[in-house]
Amino acid sequence: MTTKHRTAKHRKQTAYIEGMRPHDILMPVPAGLCCKPGGFHIDPVRPVERAVITHGHSDHARPGHDAVLATQETLDMMRLRYGDNFARSTQAIRYGEEIRLGDVTIKFHPAGHVLGSAQIAVTCKDICIVASGDYKDAADPTCTPFEVVPCDVFITEATFGLPVFRHGDAADEVKKLLASVALFPERAHLVGAYSLGKAQRVIALLREQGYDAPIYLHGAMEEITRYYESRGIALGELRAVKGVKKADLAGTIALAPPSATSDIWTRRFPDPVTAFASGWMRVRARARQRGVELPLVISDHADWDGLTATIAATGAGEVWVTHGQEDALVHWCKARGLAARPLDLVGYGDEEGHEAVAADEAEA
Repeated sequence: MTTKHRTAKHRKQTAYIEGMRPHDILMPVPAGLCCKPGGFHIDPVRPVERAVITHGHSDHARPGHDAVLATQETLDMMRLRYGDNFARSTQAIRYGEEIRLGDVTIKFHPAGHVLGSAQIAVTCKDICIVASGDYKDAADPTCTPFEVVPCDVFITEATFGLPVFRHGDAADEVKKLLASVALFPERAHLVGAYSLGKAQRVIALLREQGYDAPIYLHGAMEEITRYYESRGIALGELRAVKGVKKADLAGTIALAPPSATSDIWTRRFPDPVTAFASGWMRVRARARQRGVELPLVISDHADWDGLTATIAATGAGEVWVTHGQEDALVHWCKARGLAARPLDLVGYGDEEGHEAVAADEAEA
């Protein structure tokens, strides 16, 4: 290529970058959120050449990509779930570290969702777009706290994007659990909780309230929970449920994937009190539908107040809303003079399906 041609090509690329608009940098496609100038997808739902992953939940972190960029904890979680060959190549990135991909710079910031979860700031020219993945602004002793990232465009989840969802203090919910344990010492308390993030948070919250007895784990919980401990998260004495006599489980607390709390597995417990730790337990009909005796409103997602406060704190003039109750949050943004639109991405929010498979495999 001649110098003249190279110069003309450079001018064309520069003009393309200078005229960038947010949707030229990130746009929804069938595989997920695509960054053409950077040559990657964020949390793609189908195999792609380069995937940038926000966290380890199975609806965001899928196997089969050529290259995966994520925090070390997220890469480790994918390896635990999918095996060593979940991607052809991997690269770990730390919070606050910048990496250049094509014409954009990306930087990872804590999302406060689960261990290793990240928001991804994508910067091209003078435009900064932050893809939040899943996040929460509530305190959690098992992961790095959420960090507000100033940006021009904020891509927010909306799992609990309705004003009815106000989660309250998770410590108060754990106190409800401990009060029930004290009230029914002859019964076992069986807590349904997702195996990545929620289970470990519930354990840590119990320890913060002074509960120092052994906590029992369903087989599907053990590997990930031990991994948390290997990363310096103190969880106290933990024991496997498998092999323990039924009578010896009276007065104990055990954690299991939500699907396991309604199947034959529960028969190994004496008159179990079934609990479920989830933001969805704010809806009483959901608790009744699942046969939950003790609903615990403990969520690893931001509630309505958390979502709206975060949007305001970013200073973003434009908000893209994805996977959840999109319409209400879009309306809230527009009422405050912000440009807002739903992204209509599909394939997220099915973590419970993975839990059902994991539970069956671990305790078969």
